[in-house]
Amino acid sequence: MPSPLIDSASLAAALASSRPPLVLDCRARLDDPAAGRALWRASHLPASQHLALEPDLSAAAGEGGRHPLPAPDAFRAVIRRLGITPDRPVVVYDDSGGQLAAARAWWMLACWAGHAEVHVLDGGLPAWQASGGALEATEAATPAPSDWRPSLDDGAWVAGADITPGRSALVDARAAPRFRGEVEPIDPVAGHIPGARCRPSAENLAADGRFKPATQLAAELADLEVEAAHDLIAYCGSGVTACHNILAYAIAGLPLPRLYAGSWSDWTRDPDRPIATGE
Repeated sequence: MPSPLIDSASLAAALASSRPPLVLDCRARLDDPAAGRALWRASHLPASQHLALEPDLSAAAGEGGRHPLPAPDAFRAVIRRLGITPDRPVVVYDDSGGQLAAARAWWMLACWAGHAEVHVLDGGLPAWQASGGALEATEAATPAPSDWRPSLDDGAWVAGADITPGRSALVDARAAPRFRGEVEPIDPVAGHIPGARCRPSAENLAADGRFKPATQLAAELADLEVEAAHDLIAYCGSGVTACHNILAYAIAGLPLPRLYAGSWSDWTRDPDRPIATGE
């Protein structure tokens, strides 16, 4: 299976080719829904379009958590608006090593919508700049809308009702103090789903902000001691950085977890659901 990553040199060559990819800027700030678009307006990769975490990649907060998946037709409308077609490669990037929110865009396009050629720019905007890649502030021409209406694979994600603590193999992408229940800066209850293992999404990255080598990721993910079965599930606070862990599994060549789309922000909405703290 080809790597879902693309490096800056390969992207530059692809942009200069006869078959350039559609580039989507997915930068986001969880405390400011408007920040991503403002960053894109200020400067971005040449010809890139903006793809917002809110509202393009999520529905309104509420039932289903802080970043529930958009309704299928709402996401198909985003796909058509951006001119995404199944025969044109897509590259997504952010400035957080893929965590906010390029990995979410990759998961929604590649795993949910089934697009065969979606790549995440390894290292994102910082890596592009370090390689000498150009930035521009001019908004790219609005792409011609597409007519692609993909069938969305709802087997790629789960709801809270699908999870059985103790039987579901769960990988939590939040930082260890939140997993252990020592702090909880966002959601009303601290802790984790019983039986989950902690794999902070930041641990998928090397010091330079790029993903660790595939062999290293494979070894580290194997050390989590969770079975790569059909019930392997990734979650986080609201279903965003969990996609970074799913991407790491893909880079490592391992079977992909399903996404708990609502994640901890959905799990804690039901006071009858069990909660664990500590390791």
